[in-house]
Amino acid sequence: MPEIATISYPESKKNDEANSSHGNGNGVVQLNASQPENAAQNRPEWSNKLEFLMSCISMSVGLGNVWRFPFTAYENGGGAFLIPYLIVLFVIGRPLYYLEMALGQFTSRSSVKIWEVSPLFKGIGIGQLVGTTSVVSYYVSLIALTLHYIFASFASELPWATCKDNWADNCVDSSLVVNEMRDSNSTSGQKVSSSQIYFLDIVLKEKDSIDDGIGAPDWKLTLWLSLAWVVIFLVLVRGVKSSGKVAYFLAIFPYVVLIIILVRALTLEGAVDGVIFFIKPQWGELLNPKVWYSATTQLFFSLSVGMGSIIMFSSYNNFHHNIYRDAMIVTTLDTFTSLLGGMTIFSILGNLAHNLGIEDISKVVKSGTGLAFISYPDAIAKFDIVPQLFSVLFFFMLFVLGVGSAVALHGAIITAFWDAFPKRKYWHLALILSTIGFCTGLVYITPGGQWILDLVDHYGGTFLIYVLAIIEMVAIFWIYGLDNWCNDIEFMVQRRVGLYWRLCWGLITPLFMIAVFIYSLVEYKWPTYSGQQYPGEALICGIFVFIFGILQVLIWAVWTVTGHSTKESVWGKITKAAKPSSQWGPCTEHTRKAWLKYKEEAKSRRDDIIYAKNHSSIVRKLCVLFGMYDDFIQLDSTRL
Repeated sequence: MPEIATISYPESKKNDEANSSHGNGNGVVQLNASQPENAAQNRPEWSNKLEFLMSCISMSVGLGNVWRFPFTAYENGGGAFLIPYLIVLFVIGRPLYYLEMALGQFTSRSSVKIWEVSPLFKGIGIGQLVGTTSVVSYYVSLIALTLHYIFASFASELPWATCKDNWADNCVDSSLVVNEMRDSNSTSGQKVSSSQIYFLDIVLKEKDSIDDGIGAPDWKLTLWLSLAWVVIFLVLVRGVKSSGKVAYFLAIFPYVVLIIILVRALTLEGAVDGVIFFIKPQWGELLNPKVWYSATTQLFFSLSVGMGSIIMFSSYNNFHHNIYRDAMIVTTLDTFTSLLGGMTIFSILGNLAHNLGIEDISKVVKSGTGLAFISYPDAIAKFDIVPQLFSVLFFFMLFVLGVGSAVALHGAIITAFWDAFPKRKYWHLALILSTIGFCTGLVYITPGGQWILDLVDHYGGTFLIYVLAIIEMVAIFWIYGLDNWCNDIEFMVQRRVGLYWRLCWGLITPLFMIAVFIYSLVEYKWPTYSGQQYPGEALICGIFVFIFGILQVLIWAVWTVTGHSTKESVWGKITKAAKPSSQWGPCTEHTRKAWLKYKEEAKSRRDDIIYAKNHSSIVRKLCVLFGMYDDFIQLDSTRL
């Protein structure tokens, strides 16, 4: 057995000279110590560690938890959705979240610039911007809806609490707390709550079909949309200097209101039936790949992985910040909030079923974006004491949740452009991109806007981001190498990479994602809206968004390869483009030198072990995957 190598970390972090020791199975990449362009010396940092954590919480804990999670669970059998969701959290959500947080902090760069790790895959960052832009474009339109409800709540009577004379004959007052009908002479058939009619017919003026177009934007919603974008711009105007200050409120306030609504909802008649529907699993659905795909895509949306916002936030961290702790806190809290939001929604749905005389809770209301804007208002209308106050608080909470996530997503886009054009002022880019976002968002406040929202969410916000995340995992762990990445992250956080992370990053997560994606293609069905088919032209537009985003990977790969010397063979160019550029690594000079020195020492120690043990290539890869070289390398445990 070779002599055990011992490495101790220096006592001071002042010069970022931290070293950790870990063996790997493959050779490390050879990089020079030249200072990267646009180094991080002038890059702003969070004022304190708590600002970063609160910003991540406000980003991940958003409308996806109280809007998208409940209706996704609703569409996938309630309790049948929870088990796949929790499993996916551990095999995909946490590994991806920790990966992206580490990527941003390690490089101090945006989601596009980090691909100096493998320039061949630069298109992943560009494609993710396409997906993030798709999400932001419709996300802010939902914030506009919350503003409408906030100001509508100041009326002497909540406008959706009771049915109006010119509304449908089968309308039932949402303010009713017992199972009775508004008009005993009403037509037979399924009853509809006044909150549902108000949202679909009064607020959205929704069309039953978009075969003849989507219509013109509603002027009132246009004003709310402009106000939403103004707020987002003001929060982002100074980057992390301004967004970090409001993160405390954006992260904490929503929980206070959500708990109040949940307590009230659980006291309503029939609420228990809704909760049982939510938590009782339908075991047969576990074999349905659609449920697993929905759980995976919901986790992507909720945690904001694959969208660049996590990378953007962590790029403003100190190099040695403890992101491991933060990643665990955020992913746990995000799941808790989703369960809290789901419990609230389904207790309300149980009460709705009770009031409408419907036994099957899955048929109470239309699923989709309107679920939160129908079920929550319906519950608030039943409040005996000042329902207007609770309505204002609730929709202000939704507004705060939406702004927190939108700031992160839009900030990721702005930061990517800022890194590309560092001489431009940040607020100039924020203003330009916010204006473009407002103009794009007008399409979602038309009578056919919700049709388009679901389509863009399916192809641009879900399908595209999911596929790019698969390519991201392959590029980092199968091209750059699990061994290289573990060395990098251990050098940065001074914490040994455990078996769970190695197995997930190197094997389980990418293979699981690929398997779910293949099954989703085999069982693929064209998207529908409320059970109705989209016209062919709309589907073509949705597919175009997806193809445009995916093509970025190919376009930039070709661009990178053709930029190399013509004397090399095509395969030589591809191989060279896949390797890290001289810009990859920590941005500050002293940290970069320490990192390069550490990589050389780690390679030397690993080679000594490999030669002494005469390990084959397969054995070396298995040793890296299972962290078996740790048996030969002793770290100073006081620094872990």
